[in-house]
Amino acid sequence: MDVRTAQATIEDLLAATSDTLVLVVPPDATAWQLPKPLKALLEEAVVQQDLTLKPGKTLYLHRPAGFKPQRLVVAVAADASAKAFKAAVSAALGPVRGSGAKSVTLAWAGRDALGADHAEQAVRALDDALYVYRHTKPSAPPASKLVRVTLAVNEAAGGSARTAATNKAALVAVREGVRRGQAIAAGVGLARECANRPGNHCTPTYLASEARALARGHGLKVEVLERAALEKLGMGAFLAVAKGSDEPPKFIVLQYHGAGKKDAPLVLVGKGITFDSGGISIKPAGEMDEMKFDMGGAASVLGTFRAVAELQPKINLIGLIPTCENMPNGGAMKPGDVITSLAGKTIEVLNTDAEGRLILCDALAYAERFKPAAVVDIATLTGACVIALGHHHSGLFSTDDALAQGLLNAGQAALDTAWRMPMDDEYDKALDSNFADIANVGPRYGGSITAAMFLKRFTSAYRWAHLDIAGTAWRSGAAKGATGRPVALLTHFVLAQAAAAA
Repeated sequence: MDVRTAQATIEDLLAATSDTLVLVVPPDATAWQLPKPLKALLEEAVVQQDLTLKPGKTLYLHRPAGFKPQRLVVAVAADASAKAFKAAVSAALGPVRGSGAKSVTLAWAGRDALGADHAEQAVRALDDALYVYRHTKPSAPPASKLVRVTLAVNEAAGGSARTAATNKAALVAVREGVRRGQAIAAGVGLARECANRPGNHCTPTYLASEARALARGHGLKVEVLERAALEKLGMGAFLAVAKGSDEPPKFIVLQYHGAGKKDAPLVLVGKGITFDSGGISIKPAGEMDEMKFDMGGAASVLGTFRAVAELQPKINLIGLIPTCENMPNGGAMKPGDVITSLAGKTIEVLNTDAEGRLILCDALAYAERFKPAAVVDIATLTGACVIALGHHHSGLFSTDDALAQGLLNAGQAALDTAWRMPMDDEYDKALDSNFADIANVGPRYGGSITAAMFLKRFTSAYRWAHLDIAGTAWRSGAAKGATGRPVALLTHFVLAQAAAAA
């Protein structure tokens, strides 16, 4: 998508011949910054109930009399926030996407000026609305004709030097927001595309090839460790999960170097179970197809590296992706087996469907060699987190208050939110085992917390946080598909860490 910026008044936009003009307006008509003829037209539409002044409502006018644009779409926003602006843009794209529009000019008709956050969210709304999965669906609808979007920045009237400086600053901010939005959209798109592919297409080998392609195209370093190397390292927990599948496991190590060699890196660890049958503790058949999304953490790490490579922040970033399938063949691990992790801790496997934490614990132990400033793991880890938080917030677990707050702030800024969950020491007792250092599951209650407590036992060497994205990485039902979350949260977090270091 070609996204541009321009500075113009709404009067200029209405007087210029164009394909499609989208105006986002506040719900209070007294706050509309519109020329009188258009304001009168919209007020009449409200009286006639063609336009309702409620968030998300739209009005489509084809070749409106007295105005030059061929199409005019008005969308109502809840308020002047970036979140409300994004929702209104998404609503406006409904009638635009189904039309013959090839280019759109987008403008805000409220008193407050657009900022970088508004621009970022508008770009992401556009990208989300136009995404169509095609890889295994030749019958997918044709791509939208929309190829260019111009984000119009309201131009303040007056010829003073102060006004000129204000206009220039507003345009610079919006351009930066567009740049950030395009990078995040590209990362989200990569994550969605990987996760949406079925398990017989998106295998551990496929994820490794995507990581290599990403590294080649964006100047990153990549290493892929094969089974023999994993055995030599002693990744017994990771390999125990992989035993039940004919697909070879891969351990992907991505590196982005934007700071000095001596600067401690931030490490992202993504769970990459490309299909999760549950193993011997097999899952019920209903919705098992959605277990192709169990590599959402891995996909989000790839997507974040894609965004970071575009934005080039001054930070060092490491991505670790343990990836395999969890299948129930004759060699698969069994309930009651005791395995030895890379950290040397023995683990009693009480449930083979609690496999994500087994591949992650070896990756978390491996992260120590980078002497990281902090480690964040991302995983579609527990159904219990979906029960606790639904599909709105990712679950955030950490005993480091500053790190947790940084992730929460990044989620708010990105509109990709998380909610902090408890990690009291009392939960840890549930993982006691009579036959190993630790059991891989505890009782049913508080399952997302005990899963986090399991991971915590492998993170004593550094600052650590865990994001459980089981409720946010994909949608079920008629709109089934990957969301690309939490690429936006992670990208904002990386940018904030880089800014803090600078």
